[in-house]
Amino acid sequence: MTLIASVARNGVIGRDGDLAWRDRDDLQRVKRLTLGRTLVMGRRTFDSIGKPLPGRRTVVVTRRTDWAPAGVVIAGSISEALAAAGDGEVIGFGGGEIYDQLLDSADCLEITEIEAELDGDAVFPRIDPARWTETERIRWDGYSWVTYRRARG
Repeated sequence: MTLIASVARNGVIGRDGDLAWRDRDDLQRVKRLTLGRTLVMGRRTFDSIGKPLPGRRTVVVTRRTDWAPAGVVIAGSISEALAAAGDGEVIGFGGGEIYDQLLDSADCLEITEIEAELDGDAVFPRIDPARWTETERIRWDGYSWVTYRRARG
């Protein structure tokens, strides 16, 4: 399982039900990394997107039993979501609560590290360097694409 997020220096990933930061190249990277895979996300993240993303299977975690948009699989918990996702590659897609619950199950983190502090109300969990090893960093103007793998040992 891979978690994908754009994370500000202060950990912020979202504000008022939307992304805290947007960049065209970063969104294209996310598309490349997620096409053909299953996305697991929370209801508020899905609501901010507004529809299932083409070329990806979408599993949404929600406690709302009256919520059932077309084209998505609904799960009442993370364990139900992972069971519904099946055996293929799973992408944790947000928001903050979902990342918190999936971090211990993930093998890889694909993080856009934003070189600024942003205002927001959703945060990514702290990446513990004792548990995660940086394996790649591509620097851009104002941000970096960073891949982390679970540390062995």
